[in-house]
Amino acid sequence: MTDAATAAERESRILDIVTVFVLSITAVLTAWCGFEASKWGGEMSIAFSQASSARIQATAAEGTARDARLYDLSMFTEWVLAEADGREDLTQFVEERFTPEFAVAFDAWIAGDRTERGPLAMEEYVPPGTEEAAEFAATADAKFAEALENNQRGDNYSLLTVLFALVLFLTAISQRDIAPWIRRVLLGLGIVVGIVGIVIMLTFPIKI
Repeated sequence: MTDAATAAERESRILDIVTVFVLSITAVLTAWCGFEASKWGGEMSIAFSQASSARIQATAAEGTARDARLYDLSMFTEWVLAEADGREDLTQFVEERFTPEFAVAFDAWIAGDRTERGPLAMEEYVPPGTEEAAEFAATADAKFAEALENNQRGDNYSLLTVLFALVLFLTAISQRDIAPWIRRVLLGLGIVVGIVGIVIMLTFPIKI
C-alpha cells in the first residue's frame, strides 16, 4: 500500500470519527432544543391562563365598583331632592346611609364649598372594587406580555432545531461516497453552522 493510499485511508477514518461525533452532539442538541421549546410552550399556556383568570377577576371587581357607584348615585340623588325640599331630617337620614367610600368624598365635597360637580367626581371617591380591578388588570397585562415572551422563546428554540437539522443534513451528506475535499467542505460547513447554533443557544434562557 502506497503512502498516498495510507494517508487517504487515515484521513477517511478521521473524517468518519469527526462525523460520528458531530452527529451525536447535534442529535443531543436537537433533542434539547425540542425539550426547551416544549417547556416554554407550557409556560406560555400557563401565563395565558393566568392572564385570562386575572382579566375575569378584574371584570368582576369592575362590576362591584359599578354597582357601588350606582348605589351611591341613587343615595346622593335622594339627598339632593331632600335638601331641595328643605327636609333636614330626611337629608340626615340619607347621610347616615352613605357608604364609607362615598361619605369620605361627600365630606370633601362639602368642605370644598361644593365647587366640584358632585361627590362622585371627587378624587376622594374610590368605590370598593376600583383598586382591585386596577390591580387585576395590571396583572392580566403583565401575564399576557409574559405569555407572548414565552411564546417567542419557544419559537426561538424551534428555529434552532431547524438549524441543527441542517447540521445533521450536511454531516450526513458528507458520509456519502464523494470526493474527499467535498466531504471536508460539507463537514466543515456543518461544524460551523453547529457552532453558530450553539453560540445562539447559549444566549437563550433555560427552563427545566
